[in-house]
Amino acid sequence: MIETQGLTRRFGSLLAVDDLTLTIPDGEVFGLLGPNGAGKTTTMRMIAGLIGITSGAAFVDGRDVADPRQADIVRAALGILPEENGLYSDLSPRQTLDFFARLHHVRDRRARVDGLLERLSLMDRADAAVSTLSKGMKQRLALARALINEPRLVLLDEPTANLDPAASLEVRELLLELRGRGCTVVVNTHRLEEAERTCDRIGILHTRLLRLLSPTEPHAEVIRVGVEDSTDAVRAAAQALSDRPVEATGTGLLVHLRVGAAVPDLVAALVDAGGRITQVAPERPTLESVYLEAIADAR
Repeated sequence: MIETQGLTRRFGSLLAVDDLTLTIPDGEVFGLLGPNGAGKTTTMRMIAGLIGITSGAAFVDGRDVADPRQADIVRAALGILPEENGLYSDLSPRQTLDFFARLHHVRDRRARVDGLLERLSLMDRADAAVSTLSKGMKQRLALARALINEPRLVLLDEPTANLDPAASLEVRELLLELRGRGCTVVVNTHRLEEAERTCDRIGILHTRLLRLLSPTEPHAEVIRVGVEDSTDAVRAAAQALSDRPVEATGTGLLVHLRVGAAVPDLVAALVDAGGRITQVAPERPTLESVYLEAIADAR
């Protein structure tokens, strides 16, 4: 499990991550979604113990990553795909994976290396120099390297960068396999469709954590209500149950139900206020609309 408490990082006068408090349970695929420069990579590097923490704390399986000895244990057990792949251009994919398998004391290295080469569609170029690989192949090799030690925690920074649609699908399927094996996966991305397809929960980050949501339930329920006579009393009744200003439409009202309110409560309140209800239709906002709204509010 990952837990952060008021996690903050400054680079001089630049505040990169501000007061991030978050819990990610075992076996969850969690997405950090935000624009470039939002603090996603910085957050991942702090969790991995790769850079210092200005204030606050981060724990992985109860280990404080600010403690150098505990951070060493965390880094040895996790898998990480960094922003820059850091591959050795003169080695082959097979040599690369074998080298890191040795570093992690992987048993039966040959079987593990061959299995990853096959799984990431690299077997045909297994013995070619990394320098001759395409960007997409290098990205898949870096992902294979992150998985060489069969980690229970995997941190992936833009895992589908430089990949074509078919390879991106392969990565998404792999993430689901990891979750099925009980791995905890943190994915940094600015690709909405990738987050929506692969993540159990998503945190929208722009220095601060702006929203925490599930792709299937982006935020509070939005209800479009058809009302024959939208009087001031009817609008006031709707507003009492809404966490945002009620919007008038051509045929009624658009209501953002506040937490704890239900559709029957809204209908009853409008009827009591004299409204004649003609339609009640839920509207589920897209992840894109939630994301854009959150980013706009933060600026």
